[in-house]
Amino acid sequence: MSHGKEQYIYTSNHLQDTEALAAWLADAAIAGTVIGLDGDLGAGKTAFSQLFAKHLGVKGIVNSPTFTIIKEYEGRVPFYHMDVYRLSIDEADELGLDEYFYGEGVCLVEWSQIISDLLPEPHLHLFMETMGIDQRKITIRGFGSPYEEWCCNLNKNGVFKS
Repeated sequence: MSHGKEQYIYTSNHLQDTEALAAWLADAAIAGTVIGLDGDLGAGKTAFSQLFAKHLGVKGIVNSPTFTIIKEYEGRVPFYHMDVYRLSIDEADELGLDEYFYGEGVCLVEWSQIISDLLPEPHLHLFMETMGIDQRKITIRGFGSPYEEWCCNLNKNGVFKS
């Protein structure tokens, strides 16, 4: 996996800030969108995924697919929520993830660094870090189109704070 040219930092001081970012990304998402989401245990990956799904129009409860690997939901477009924490790269390769990555839905992959070699080149990557009880630092990189443009648009609109 190549590294995005630009790295953007978003500081979330409370859950509403995280929701604002999730909402913006969900609004921008179209069929074929792939978002990798990494961070330490307890950094808020699942909470971010739930907020993203909510703004994608998913009804009902979205929880971590830790043991099922992939959960599919209906929203404005299909939403594929993946958690690859328990997979090896070989096991992930055998799952046929390309069908999801290049399909008609939006993919959000928790612990995406584990399968970084399998992610399509165009994707968005978020890394969440706990800075305090409610504060999170979210590092965002866009790899290819349209994700590099998304980062620039977010930055132009004052979303990123360094």
